[in-house]
Amino acid sequence: MPDASDHPATEDRIQLEASWKARLLAEFEAPYMASLRQFLKQEKQAGKVIFPPGREIFAALDHTPFEQVKVVILGQDPYHGPGQAHGLCFSVRPGVDIPPSLQNIYAELERDLGLARPRQGDLSAWSERGVLLLNAVLTVERHKAGAHQGKGWERFTDAVIQRLNDEREHLVFLLWGSYAQAKGKIVDTRRHLVLKAPHPSPLSAYRGFIGCGHFSKTNAYLVAHGQLPIDWST
Repeated sequence: MPDASDHPATEDRIQLEASWKARLLAEFEAPYMASLRQFLKQEKQAGKVIFPPGREIFAALDHTPFEQVKVVILGQDPYHGPGQAHGLCFSVRPGVDIPPSLQNIYAELERDLGLARPRQGDLSAWSERGVLLLNAVLTVERHKAGAHQGKGWERFTDAVIQRLNDEREHLVFLLWGSYAQAKGKIVDTRRHLVLKAPHPSPLSAYRGFIGCGHFSKTNAYLVAHGQLPIDWST
């Protein structure tokens, strides 16, 4: 995985899972990506700490190859506390305290599917079963939420969503909160299932996220279209 300061200008220098690399090469060669790489390089040279580590910036794509995607969960930007972010939205490394939003996700899983709440917050198992855990912005500065918004990542992740929308069928998009719902507007609801709910943060979870039933609805849709349901255990 390239470090945040790398400048992958040619195909052989882009270290990315092959199925995504084939579809996103043009994005890496676009001027906006060159500007983004320059921004990240300058931030690091200024001594700023960036999360997640460079090798994990594209972890969501590396964990879930294009043809294996069944469900897409959209987050906003990575956790900005030390040791938290590892490239998967809502997920934290093993041994890290479970953030409040993820606690509410687990609460809804328990209510919806009867799954006992996990004691850890690593969602890597989901990503390996076809759940793309994609943040809209793939990097952040330590202790500064949203610091890398508007620098180009949104365009890149829009391209990820657009390719899934255009080349796949019968995917499930889970859009929690207004930010994810706005980003998910490009999804064709005639070909995919789009489920919307308030964000699972403590400020909004009990205004409709708890009780949304998205996990059972996702599995029902997948089964109805000839696919295996997601094992939502971690």
